[in-house]
Order: sequence, then structure tokens, then C-alpha cells
Amino acid sequence: MNIILTENVDYLGNIGDVVKVKPGYARNYLIPRGFAVEANPRNVKELEHQKRQLERKLQKVTQASELVKGQIEAVACDFTLRASEEGKLFGSVTSMEIEAKLAEAGVEVDRKKIQLAESIKTLGEFEVPVKLQAGVTANIKVTVAAAE
Repeated sequence: MNIILTENVDYLGNIGDVVKVKPGYARNYLIPRGFAVEANPRNVKELEHQKRQLERKLQKVTQASELVKGQIEAVACDFTLRASEEGKLFGSVTSMEIEAKLAEAGVEVDRKKIQLAESIKTLGEFEVPVKLQAGVTANIKVTVAAAE
């Protein structure tokens, strides 16, 4: 029996896949739980229409993300903080502080999208990735200098 998956199902497929399964598995498990619908001509046509709409939406989101990426990469985040003679900071630079610097420059980014594994605790220059929508990743140049 051919079905169209409406949810990701482990070991079977992803949303929108047309897969062949045994009739009992489809009738008793997948369809009642809303994981799939029967692959009749009407449903297949509807799926193709939805895929076209999603593709157009993805293109728009990708273009918007590329625009934001350009804005983010144009901003340089410079921090001047107290540090020891070895170059260790008294404190650290976190994603919240990077978000605040970007907001000052007029770029709104959610702090959760800033991929800072751990806060910056030393002097120097760092590349911090920012995950945007549609798989677009921008890099922020963060410079940490010692205060006099």
C-alpha cells in the first residue's frame, strides 16, 4: 500500500515522502495516528501543490536570510574589558553581549541563534557563527581588547 507521510517516521521516511508499506501497518498505525495519508491521486496532487508552495516560501526566506547575513557580517563587535597580564578577562563575553552590540548597530538577532559554544574569556579576535533561517550561516567578527 502506498502512503504519503505527514510526519517524520523513524526508519521509514520524512514528511512528504511517498512510501510503500504493508496495508495493516498503514491502516492500524500510521493513518489513525496522523503520521500518513493514503496516496490516492487527489492526495498526491495536493502534496505536489504544497511542495511548490513550500519551495517558493523557502526561496523568499533564503533571500531574506542572505540580506540579514550581509548586515551581520558588516558589523564588527569590539569589546574593551579589563584583563589580566596573561590575557585572561575578568568576566567574559557572552552571546547576550554580542546580541546587544548587534542591536546597537540596528541588526536584530535572537541570542539563541548565536552559536557560541562557551563564553569568550581571553583577549583576541574570534569568528562567531550565527545560524539564520534556511540553513544560512553568518559569521560575526568579535574583537576583545584590554582596557587601560
